Amino acid sequence: MQHGIAANIAGGTHHAFADRGEGFCLLNDQAAAANYLLANEPAVQKVLIVDLDVHQGNGTAAIFQHKPRVFTFSMHGARNYPHRKEQSDLDLPLPDQTDDATYLKLLADTMPRLLDEVQPDFVFYLAGVDVLATDKLGHLALTREGCRQRDEFVLELCHRHQLPVVVCMGGGYSERIADIVEAHANTFRIMQELYF
Repeated sequence: MQHGIAANIAGGTHHAFADRGEGFCLLNDQAAAANYLLANEPAVQKVLIVDLDVHQGNGTAAIFQHKPRVFTFSMHGARNYPHRKEQSDLDLPLPDQTDDATYLKLLADTMPRLLDEVQPDFVFYLAGVDVLATDKLGHLALTREGCRQRDEFVLELCHRHQLPVVVCMGGGYSERIADIVEAHANTFRIMQELYF
């Protein structure tokens, strides 16, 4: 709330449900934090969760399915884990091999409208880098530059609208650890450029 942005170098455990863990996620960090904010921060009446990990945020969707103060948006691989999807407030399932241009256009067509319609006071952003073409589990075809542009678009939009945002790293399973690290580092570089 003080600086406009905070980041977790891990986190984004979006497969955990209220009553069970799933998909290597024990506790749903963004759901817990959103509930805490809504209960304890009078300035926060509406939360938007932007989940751009390649896997649908099924636990997050289920937790907030009947809670209108949290809007869940998940843009993910259509044929990826989890095979049984929950229903987010907005799901955008993507075909295998979706490239930078297609992905970024869809995001640009969606996010500004979402901010206008939802009118959030706070944003949680799950910036998974398993959207990369090099990812073993992702099936999408983004380049590292496309992933960087994705993060820049989301964070610049939040910054322009003066919306506090918390960023969690989410997934990344490329063969070369350097690809994962560099893509995550780009997220932090963008935060540094925009906010500090």
